Amino acid sequence: MDKIKIVIAGPRGRMGREAVQLVLNTGHFALQAVVDHKFEGKMLSDLDGFTGADVPIYTDLANCLEQTEADVLIDLTTPEAGMHHARTALSYGVRPVVGTTGFSKEDLKELEVTCREKEKGCIIAPNFALGAVLMMKFSQMAARYFSDVEIIELHHDQKLDAPSGTAVKTAEMMAEAREAKEQGHPDEKETLAGARGADYEGMRIHSVRLPGLIAHQQVMFGSDGQTLSIRHDSYNRASFMSGVKLAVETVMKADLFVYGLENIME
Repeated sequence: MDKIKIVIAGPRGRMGREAVQLVLNTGHFALQAVVDHKFEGKMLSDLDGFTGADVPIYTDLANCLEQTEADVLIDLTTPEAGMHHARTALSYGVRPVVGTTGFSKEDLKELEVTCREKEKGCIIAPNFALGAVLMMKFSQMAARYFSDVEIIELHHDQKLDAPSGTAVKTAEMMAEAREAKEQGHPDEKETLAGARGADYEGMRIHSVRLPGLIAHQQVMFGSDGQTLSIRHDSYNRASFMSGVKLAVETVMKADLFVYGLENIME
């Protein structure tokens, strides 16, 4: 089997470092280059912690793809950079796998249209942890039977977006299985603004940010005389790499836009 040629954007981030190791340690993957906001012209192996990663660093993705043969871009940067990188990759016929959250509905629609025009696959994954994806799918199933639900998502204090992409995606999936409902007392009043969290079709989403956390989410359902809690915890960023691997392997066979790993998990 031919190796899948990969470029990684954001290699020095916590997720990016794990992705570099994943690609280096997977026999049918080949790391071709990386894209960073600095260190143009250096080799990744010149930087601390990247022994054996003998690939060039570029600061501009277009320049990278003009000089590098690539099949897949793994982007683990920011929503703004991720969108720009996804557009650029598709324009060069390279299939993006993007783990950045915070895309707007307009961004997602644009990528869907571009994938259709280019006949190239693109996968946007709010969460690469397979357990988290199952948590979302189980929550969608439960929402058919429990109409009252709240989401509590907990992340490290350096996370930029709130609520998390996983929480939003979970709410979107549950909304497909449940009629919109305003929860709680009809006359309830927040004595401190935001106490009841964000509102998505009546479902409440609460964001916790603390040092020591990685990525955690609990979906709590309530009904007469019972509650049901579905929870997933990631204790390190290696937990996301099985999903990254699956996404890279799948996007090579796809010619459509995919939002969420649940759509490629059988």
